[in-house]
Amino acid sequence: MTDDGMIGLKQYINQYDRFLVVGHIDPDGDCISSLLSLAYGLRRIQKKVIPAIDSPRPAIFERFQPISQIHFSSDIDLDDFDAIITVDSSTADRMGKYERFIGKKQNFVIDHHVTNLKWGDLNWLDVEASSAAEMIYRFLKDLGIEYDPVLATVNLLGIQTDTGFFKYSNTSWYVMEIAAELIKKGADTSYNASMVLENNRVEEFYLLAEMAKKIQLTLDGTLIYSYITLEMLDKTGCTYEDAAGLIGELRSIKGVETAILFTQMGQEEIKVSFRSKKWFDCAKLAIDYGGGGHQRASGCTLYQTMEEAIQQVVETASCQMKREKQ
Repeated sequence: MTDDGMIGLKQYINQYDRFLVVGHIDPDGDCISSLLSLAYGLRRIQKKVIPAIDSPRPAIFERFQPISQIHFSSDIDLDDFDAIITVDSSTADRMGKYERFIGKKQNFVIDHHVTNLKWGDLNWLDVEASSAAEMIYRFLKDLGIEYDPVLATVNLLGIQTDTGFFKYSNTSWYVMEIAAELIKKGADTSYNASMVLENNRVEEFYLLAEMAKKIQLTLDGTLIYSYITLEMLDKTGCTYEDAAGLIGELRSIKGVETAILFTQMGQEEIKVSFRSKKWFDCAKLAIDYGGGGHQRASGCTLYQTMEEAIQQVVETASCQMKREKQ
């Protein structure tokens, strides 16, 4: 499967020798996977690559040996590379401090988020793709890159995590074919699954218990929301990274279509995560508040008090759900 975006990426790569490949802040499995997979592939055609993310290394991936190749929160100079490739980032600010390079070097954006407005100098946007990792697989396959077990395992990680280990609605027959091909090449599926799904700290369960006490249900149980304060994080010894996965616990509750989790980052800085199961468009809701993401998973940041954020967002979500349900 070759499209204009893939052809454009191939032409772009042929123009330069040294690349800064940037993933988004607060990286997830797809970001880590697509960043590293592309770096592996480019190096195999004798390109020099600096994989970089302007965030601390996520603790959940500390056992993932290839992650040591990524420059986390590093100081990188403009003279260190010829061109930029940004992966899995729907907006420029997701680059963190590397956004400062925009306009100084060419930037090619590879992304699958429906909220991406093609903000790069050049873009390959495929909103039908399950993940950025899927797009990278298609590109490396088109280049004729040979897969070994390490590259296969790295590339599969993003597909696994962005499909919820093949349980989300973006799991198609084509995605399963790609996964099968990667497994044939030696991808260690159980290693990835154990790392992501069986690697929780006990403190996270304490935080889950605190968050569960604050649960509110509305719209006949189809909309659920809760919140996490700085005090709750401090009490349980947790960080924002520990809290990030709890939105999935809210969505998993029977009868729920949409889940919202508010997490306090500062006195008037609230991270809001949205998840839905079947029909609610989370991306549309996130865009209303300057955020972005997928139809079934998105988020935004609000600079107001927790009480203000909850009141405003829940009211907007309720109205949108009622409209979409009609």
